[in-house]
Amino acid sequence: MTPRSGILAGGNFIIDYVKMIDAYPQQDMLANIISETSSNGGGPYNVLKDLAAMRAGFPLEAAGLVGADANGAWILRDCIEAGIDTRQLRQTELAPTSYTDAMTVASTGRRTFFHQRGANALLGESEFDFTHTTARIFHLGYLMLLDEMDRLLPDGRTVASRVLENARRAGLVTTVDVVSTDNPEFRAIAEAALPFTDYLLINEIEAGKINGRELRDSSAMSDAARALLKKGVARQVVIHFERGAVVADQSGELVVQSSLKLPPNFIVGATGAGDAFAAGYLFGIHEEMPTRERLRLAMCTAAACLTHPTPSLGLRPVAECLCYADEFGFREI
Repeated sequence: MTPRSGILAGGNFIIDYVKMIDAYPQQDMLANIISETSSNGGGPYNVLKDLAAMRAGFPLEAAGLVGADANGAWILRDCIEAGIDTRQLRQTELAPTSYTDAMTVASTGRRTFFHQRGANALLGESEFDFTHTTARIFHLGYLMLLDEMDRLLPDGRTVASRVLENARRAGLVTTVDVVSTDNPEFRAIAEAALPFTDYLLINEIEAGKINGRELRDSSAMSDAARALLKKGVARQVVIHFERGAVVADQSGELVVQSSLKLPPNFIVGATGAGDAFAAGYLFGIHEEMPTRERLRLAMCTAAACLTHPTPSLGLRPVAECLCYADEFGFREI
């Protein structure tokens, strides 16, 4: 049997239109656009581009749907240029390529998203073929932003849970990310996927929504991570937040890591920072790094993302990302 190697990332493939603005306006008021760029967007797309920039020494594969339009062609071309296998990244004429207007306040890096779901809404079980991939990891994202994948079935499952089960049956390790959104079925959709998830990588907002309570400190997040393990996650729950991250392991181990002490004016934009954290952590999983080393790298890749307004152009090779830890150190949680 061929040894498994690489990451297959499936789900949202989006064009991000990142607009730097002077301030976020109140309703009916005006803000000024200072600059604008277009880039990759969506969890799987961002993670794959990040890993390519990190010079990951293993195969990268994409699975998803884009429109049969200029944006879809741009995404396919961009992935190919980055060395990402696009055999399972298909075009459809039934919907346009998904896009997001990401409004980023220049002085703070805070961002707000306006999203067109497009072709991502049509992505379903039939678009995923695990029989011909030799990837080690299947990363799925984002739950709550994939209409067909999030569809609740009569037995309480979702289409996403079936896809994750198929990946596991084919021998892949499954990792899942979620998007922060107001969905009345948020908890049911997430809980359907958890029993087929090996690693859950989410932020504190998403963890709070699944657990049904707001998480205000690292202690509450640690409790929430343990609770999510009890809901079915097989190996680890990773919850990241502004000041750090916590990891709960099925072995009973709990690891807490603070974020970097970044200097003033370091942050240019925060779009894609959560995906950059995920890319660092997934790299660590693939390379079988200890949990603390995974978290250290994830904090550094997230910091690298903050140096550019787009999701992936701030990323750099792993060794260069890790230099941030020595340069800035880690703060107290």
